[in-house]
Amino acid sequence: MLYRRFGRTELQIPVFSCGGMRYQFKWQDVPNSEIPADNQANLEATIRRSLEVGINHIETARGYGTSEMQLGQILPKFPREKLIVQTKVNPVADDQKFRETFEQSLQNLKLDYIDLLGIHGINNAESFDNTMRTGGCLEVAQQLQAEGKVRFIGFSTHGSKDVIIKAINTNQFDYVNLHWYYINQWNWEAITAANNHDMGVFIISPSDKGGMLYKPPQKLVNLCDPLSPMVFNDLFCLSHRNVHTLSLGAARPEDFDEHLKTLEYLDRADEILPPILSKLEQEAIATLGEDWVKTWETNLPTWEETPGEVNIPVILWLLNLAIAYDLVDYAKKRYNLLGNGSHWFPGNKADQLDELDLKQSLANSPHADKIPQLLAKAHQMLAGEEVKRLSKS
Repeated sequence: MLYRRFGRTELQIPVFSCGGMRYQFKWQDVPNSEIPADNQANLEATIRRSLEVGINHIETARGYGTSEMQLGQILPKFPREKLIVQTKVNPVADDQKFRETFEQSLQNLKLDYIDLLGIHGINNAESFDNTMRTGGCLEVAQQLQAEGKVRFIGFSTHGSKDVIIKAINTNQFDYVNLHWYYINQWNWEAITAANNHDMGVFIISPSDKGGMLYKPPQKLVNLCDPLSPMVFNDLFCLSHRNVHTLSLGAARPEDFDEHLKTLEYLDRADEILPPILSKLEQEAIATLGEDWVKTWETNLPTWEETPGEVNIPVILWLLNLAIAYDLVDYAKKRYNLLGNGSHWFPGNKADQLDELDLKQSLANSPHADKIPQLLAKAHQMLAGEEVKRLSKS
């Protein structure tokens, strides 16, 4: 396993982390007695495999249902000093509630302290304020740190780049969990800001949110050859040394195997990646047109600025992925989350276009004339049954 310095924490963190949101029994808390023996056995086998291959960073959250409680049955069996354990707690208006939730996490995990406490979901102005105001959740986290229950404090985010950078620039956090991978590079400026503050950088869900790469379309397989799409994406992320670790979200012991192949290529990333990147770019240009590929994002309104809160940038991005790389299943899943994702995936679908006048909001886009038709095309191609966030399902 390869390890990288996790920013100012000085932790040597593995470049792959064992994320804890796919192997748990349920997204809601249930009594320990209700957890099936085979589910717990699978989780424990997954953790043992993780540690066998050198992945000693175990990451979970209070919002991941039974994950913490199930981990509490296995983590205390290992030498504590050899583990890096992270959990996350949502910021709330009631600072005492935040502390109580953290104490529940600690009890569930059966540990004396947490290495990394993440404030889970600084996604918008409200969650930022709940975290940063006087007497807010950050102060509680700092109190827990002073009590020896937390070593380092960070935050996770699904928010806009501006919100992320604002939180980073407070210089109050040791690390950040955010989205960034080949198909979604919007947060690179935030990663640069984190590096400037010597923060650890943890990439959330590169295989699932990065394109459902555990079941890639054949077109993407061909474009990423000689690597699998999953290994290509891992290599793309880790070729940037200011990215420190990728969450794997393992559901079973063998889920690490494909990712581990990436390690043998890291020293040759500068040789291996350019031909694949060129193929991906050329395919996007061939299917979408060069002018569109290079300028489609120019001066697009945010979802807050758009009538009906239609999330135009996300919808066009998903349409691009569906057309260029056949990532239709991925695009459908994300598109149908719009309207149901709250601040974790905000904005609405393009299902009310006949009732909306988008002219003013698109006035500065070089593609203003054709975007309404493309939004209608996206809805026709991608609309389906509503999707809920996993924690709500």
